[in-house]
Order: sequence, then C-alpha cells, then structure tokens
Amino acid sequence: MQQQILIAGGGIGALAAALAGARAGWEVRLYERAPAFSEVGAGVQLGPNVVRRLQAWGLQGALQAVAAFPQRLAVRSARTGSELAAMRLGASVIERYGAAYATIHRADLHALLLAAVQPLPSVHLNVGHTVQHHAQDERAVTLRLQRHGDGRTVEVEGDALIGADGLRSGTRAQLLGQAATRASGHLAYRAVVRQDALPAALRSHQVTAWLGPRLHVVHYPLRGGELLNVVAIRHGQAPADLDGWDHGANAAELEAALARTCAPLQDLVRAVPQAGSGWRLWPLADRPPVAGPHEMARGLVALLGDAAHPMRPYLAQGAGMAIEDAAELQRALAMDDLEVPLRLRRYALNRWQRNARVQERSRRNGVIFHARGPLRWGRDASLRLLGERILDVPWLYRGDGSSASSL
Repeated sequence: MQQQILIAGGGIGALAAALAGARAGWEVRLYERAPAFSEVGAGVQLGPNVVRRLQAWGLQGALQAVAAFPQRLAVRSARTGSELAAMRLGASVIERYGAAYATIHRADLHALLLAAVQPLPSVHLNVGHTVQHHAQDERAVTLRLQRHGDGRTVEVEGDALIGADGLRSGTRAQLLGQAATRASGHLAYRAVVRQDALPAALRSHQVTAWLGPRLHVVHYPLRGGELLNVVAIRHGQAPADLDGWDHGANAAELEAALARTCAPLQDLVRAVPQAGSGWRLWPLADRPPVAGPHEMARGLVALLGDAAHPMRPYLAQGAGMAIEDAAELQRALAMDDLEVPLRLRRYALNRWQRNARVQERSRRNGVIFHARGPLRWGRDASLRLLGERILDVPWLYRGDGSSASSL
C-alpha cells in the first residue's frame, strides 16, 4: 500500500512539503486551519540555492511568470545615502551558482506552490481543520482534528507527520515541549507599493539595503518590477495587543525613527500611500539555533520551516530554508529500504546544521546591519574595501542542504 504522510499547516513550507511527499511517491493529506488557502505578508528574496530547488520541481516557468530578477544588490548608508558596496546579480549569479536570484511576493510564491500540488491525485488538501493533538506508536501517527464547518472532532492516521505549522507550531510544542519564542526587540514595518505610483526618482529594479544605527531599510521589485517591496526594521518594543493595534500610526512612528537618515530614504518612506494596507507592523521573534537532529525529528514526526527553525530576516532565507527542508524531505521519504523513523532522522541529520548556521548568521547580520560607533565605522570601511567579496555568500548559495558537503 502507498504510504501516507500527514502535514499540519498550509503555508509555503507545508505546500512545499506536500509537493515533496507526492514526488517521493507518498499519499499526502494536508490540514490547514484557515477556511481557505491564503498568504499574508510582503516580499520574499530567493537566493540561487532556493531557485535551484524550484527548478528541480519543474517550477521555473511558473516562477518566471510572477517573480522579478534584479540585476544588482546595493548597500548604502542610511545616514548619508552614499553607496558602500554592490554585488552583481542576474547573469553573474547564474554563472556562479547555476540559478538566478529572484524576488517574489509571498502570496505569489504560495500560489505557485498551491497550483503545483492541487492537480496531483495523491495530494488531498483540507482547509478548516485545526490540529488539536497527535499521538504516535511504532506503527502509525494519529491526528485529532476539529472541523470548523460542523465542530466535529475527527481522527486520521498516517505513516508520518510533518509539522509545518509555523512560528507558534502546536506540533513542535507537543513534540519538544512548550517553549516560548524569543523576542528580538526589533520591529518590522512592511509595505508593497505600485512603482507607477511613486515619483520616478524613487522607483527601483534592484535590491537596496540602507544601513543605519539601530535600523535598516530594504527594498526590491516584485512581479517583474510592477511593485516595490519596502521593509524597514528598527529597534523597539512590540505593542502589547498587536491584534488591536492601530496600524494607521505606523507611518508616523517610522518617520520619527528615520528622522536622522538621508533625504532619499525619508522620501521613499513618505511616498508609501497610507490608503489601503499602508505600513503593516510585525514584531520579529525567533528561537535559538537548532541544537541537533532531535529538534527536527522524533519517531514518526518531523518539523519543517518556521516550526523547526524560525529565524530573523537578515539573511533573507526564511522561506528558502523551508523549501530546502522540503527538498531534503523528498530525498529521505524516497529511501524505501529504510524504516520511516530512520528516513525522518536522515532528513533531520542532513538539515539541522545548515539551518542552525543560517539562524546564527541571520542573528549576527542584524547586529552588523544596526551597528553604531566603532563597529559601524569598521563595517562601512570593510564594505567599501571588499565590496562583492563581503556581500556574496558562496557557502549558502552553492548548497541546498542535500548533504553535509553543503554546510
């Protein structure tokens, strides 16, 4: 009989896991608590390590249709506006790493993966189901679910369970024990703007990072350049009740935080229309780096993406690591000569060190991006002197998590 994998979650990582499971020859049953599949947020950067995985799944054409492919990455001083360093993207990255550097709206990436799994006869997508509990023995794993339509509780059984249910994963809490996420003390303000609504001088088709004391701003194109994604991150305390927070106040807060930055950067922030979504606030949280394979798989249950290794966005690899996880999961699930717990352990062994390294490098980058005093002077001098040699990340872009050699 075809083995059956259960997936908790319905985001980018969960859909990537569903595609991976189907390609490995398993029947997939995915459970998402929302009443319909959707994705919130703004832009995502996909390094060549991630684009290679999408290409291997036959999704290059779909990616080409909705993404942007910037030709350059520039780092500038938020105070003076001067360029500190730049890195060639486009054809240069393809030549070095075998795939492009892409930028894409999170909703477009989610839709791309959803469109890839929906037609597959071995994938069964279920919305409006909240996972309440899981139990495993040597033979199977059982999920207890509540159906939103009628409130009934149902149980389903499978040969393995993947917890891809995000930062506050219930699967993780039950598998590893309750542990609160770690507040970063950083606040992210995100906005997506139509480029044709901006003054010509503010439009951009490259990735630009503006580095300032205790803050930075990143912007890059989406949807072939039709949109501009803008993310500003500053130090600050999150509001106590984010659900009741007045997001209309975000623009004034952000402008105040950027008061000592250069005019072009302030002009860009002020140009974001406040009609519609405007600036949306996200307090950033993470967890300590993964400490070993036991934190990614135990028995018939494994964790993937933010459920396993939430990270700060300073290496632009959160979605990328979830997709890499799924690619390694596919390889592990296809090892038919191994018992399922050994396959999941193999998955965890091949992923935990790379994920931990990306988590730690992301945290360190945040310190460097927001540096003050002598550390800021040293950072700027190094960027001016070494340029692309600092911005390029060969260990990350060459690898895809397929083996220890990619660490």
